[in-house]
Amino acid sequence: MAFENIIFEEDGNIAIIKFNRPKALNAINPDVLAEMGEALDKIEADGVAKVLVLTGNGDKAFIAGADIGHMAGFSPLKGREFSLEGQALLFRLESLPIPVIACVNGFALGGGTELAMACDFIYASEKAKFGQPEINLGIMPGFGGTQRLSRLVGKAMAKELCMTGVIISAQEAKEIGLANKVFPADALWEETMKTAGLIASKGRVSMKAIKNCIDRGFDVDLRTGHFMEADGFALCMSSPDGKEGMTAFLEKRKPEFKGELV
Repeated sequence: MAFENIIFEEDGNIAIIKFNRPKALNAINPDVLAEMGEALDKIEADGVAKVLVLTGNGDKAFIAGADIGHMAGFSPLKGREFSLEGQALLFRLESLPIPVIACVNGFALGGGTELAMACDFIYASEKAKFGQPEINLGIMPGFGGTQRLSRLVGKAMAKELCMTGVIISAQEAKEIGLANKVFPADALWEETMKTAGLIASKGRVSMKAIKNCIDRGFDVDLRTGHFMEADGFALCMSSPDGKEGMTAFLEKRKPEFKGELV
């Protein structure tokens, strides 16, 4: 499968998507969205990957936003269509049954921050920058920025970032709860892949159940969330990996998770 705007790779059971428009600082356009959708199709169809890592090709940008040259001539209806298209892809990314790590190596502005927030968590280079600067163009976030940002950092901070359009450092992003960890630029990829490898070594059923419970339980009341957790716990108990993990513990050996979903 040939791509022009992304690079799709597989490292064992870790899938990797690199945004690959370095001359445009990896800015998002419809072709990027379409190719990313195709890559997600492959990941889901193959069923091999246990983790997905997203990053930008080059050392300057993760995704520096949407392609303004492409958007400048949009009619209101075309703008809405582009917004909904991006939102649909990020919802799909967010709901993948495997963990997704954003490895933010540089500028993550506008759509870049929005895409990173649709991942399960963010590791960032100390050189990375985050922001929702759409207000500086007289527009606003369109790929979920006003919604995911407020849920991650709180309403007041989200309003400040979206209303001022300021760009913040990776360390500031970590301090407000947007990024999980910040690493020196030359250590970011190694550290991200180390965590990806650790996650990939775990049971597939339990990983899917944890992601599902945290994501879906976040927007329900506490008791309903606990019922969801009990269902997920029961599912894990009945899975081959669950049985293997507990047996291995009792036998004082390392578990050999096969990743079967049935």
